[in-house]
Amino acid sequence: MHRLVLTSLLLATAAPAWAQDKAEQPAAKGQGYREQMKAEAESAWARPPVEETSAVSHGAVTVGGQSIAYTATAGTLTIRDDEGKPTASYFYTAYTRDGAKGPRPVTFFYNGGPGSPTIWLHMGSFAPVRVTTANPEYIRPAPYGFGPNPHSLIDKTDMVFIDAIGAGWSRPLGDKAGKDFWGVDQDADGFSRAIQRYTSKFNRWASPKFLFGESYGTLRNPVVAAKLEAAGLSLNGIVQFSTIMNYGVRQPGYDQNFLTLFPTMAATAWYHNRLQNRPGDLRVFLDEVRAFTSGAYAAALAKGSTISPEEKAAVAAKMAAYTGISEAYILRADLRLTLPRFQTELLRDRRLAVGRLDSRYLLNVTDANADSPEDDPASTAVSGAFVATFQDYATRVLGYKTDMPYRMTARGPGFDWDWKHRAPGDGTHLAPDSAVDLAYTMRTNPYLKVLFINGYFDFATPFYGAEFDVNHMLLDQQLQKNIRFTYYDAGHMVYLNPDTMPEMHRDLSTWYDDALRAAASGNPPARPEARAGNN
Repeated sequence: MHRLVLTSLLLATAAPAWAQDKAEQPAAKGQGYREQMKAEAESAWARPPVEETSAVSHGAVTVGGQSIAYTATAGTLTIRDDEGKPTASYFYTAYTRDGAKGPRPVTFFYNGGPGSPTIWLHMGSFAPVRVTTANPEYIRPAPYGFGPNPHSLIDKTDMVFIDAIGAGWSRPLGDKAGKDFWGVDQDADGFSRAIQRYTSKFNRWASPKFLFGESYGTLRNPVVAAKLEAAGLSLNGIVQFSTIMNYGVRQPGYDQNFLTLFPTMAATAWYHNRLQNRPGDLRVFLDEVRAFTSGAYAAALAKGSTISPEEKAAVAAKMAAYTGISEAYILRADLRLTLPRFQTELLRDRRLAVGRLDSRYLLNVTDANADSPEDDPASTAVSGAFVATFQDYATRVLGYKTDMPYRMTARGPGFDWDWKHRAPGDGTHLAPDSAVDLAYTMRTNPYLKVLFINGYFDFATPFYGAEFDVNHMLLDQQLQKNIRFTYYDAGHMVYLNPDTMPEMHRDLSTWYDDALRAAASGNPPARPEARAGNN
């Protein structure tokens, strides 16, 4: 009996411990499983390469009746800090002409954003291949038109298309994070190092060198140029494609942005036939609008609330004649037409809004009383074709393989662009104006040529803003000759209009020839003090 009781007590005492062990076993097993899964995920993590990678392929394209063989290289450039530590991996695609003799020009391309990859310039503009676009309409779903580009610049220059950090396949390395590159000066420093790395890696120091930036890339261009000049890399030329160098004038309280937008509003009204007495020649019409903008309109806005009712009414009547917006609407807006309101007001009777990137594109609005459009039709019209085509082309033709996602923007959680900028000799700008950097670099390098390419129907970077900024760089007359402007019947991404491509290629070809001829000439332009002739 005692033995039975003892046995029962022992079993009863052991039961809780046995139950505890049993409960701990799944927990321990679960913990181990989680660690195993974590380790497997860690080992499969697609990281940017520290060691530079590349995939090389070959192709040919006919430009101007001449067949040009080229080599395409898709890969990464590892940039390092001043101590030699790797800090970032930049993805690039380069096209170099085969069999070229002597130092050949090389042009570095990038889009803007900030935070955009260079897929748009790469797939749409002057590479040896190009997405087929229409004018101006939504590109139909796959299969997309894509093939050789008869207007490629490969006949004039080698080309390198580079993605910004956090976009495309460009990423920070080591203990660096995106925020270390997401700012006006930080971004320009990274790009200048990437350009220098490509120049060294492929022995291009003796080559004539050019920058080609679009949108925010045109604010980046002057900052990069100044940094390269300081590093001993002098440029031959800069292409400012759809330009915005001055963000300061866009701050609330300044009237300059109303002036900047106005000629593009007039061009848009002209295009959509909203003018009562529509002129036949857009360019002649815009010359008249420019004169009004810099004259009577600028004077009226400068007076603020002190403007007389008579002057206000006269200016409103002129604005109405140029834009197709009613005088009453303009007077209620105190002569200050904001872009979203203009976009929805111009064609409100047709329940349509005009685009921002390209005001020729139209959006069917949900609310005909809306004071701003729901989307930008010029952007959504082309995104699908460009993204899908590049993804297919990069892997199938270029042969570049990676498990990293190709990011269409660096924007997202943690993206907070640092807009402060330290311009050469001008202190710190809280809102950047890189026209200061451009003027500095042009004075330092009197051979530097600059080409501004503009679309008449671009509200994102209006052509009048570029003209205003250049006019306020206060260059002497000799250096002003190094600047050239061209204009096209298109919007922000001028190359979306296929009709502009032959003309742009001709204009760029002439400009490249002039820039190279200037560099080969005997003497630089005389500086002002050398021309004075007096002690």
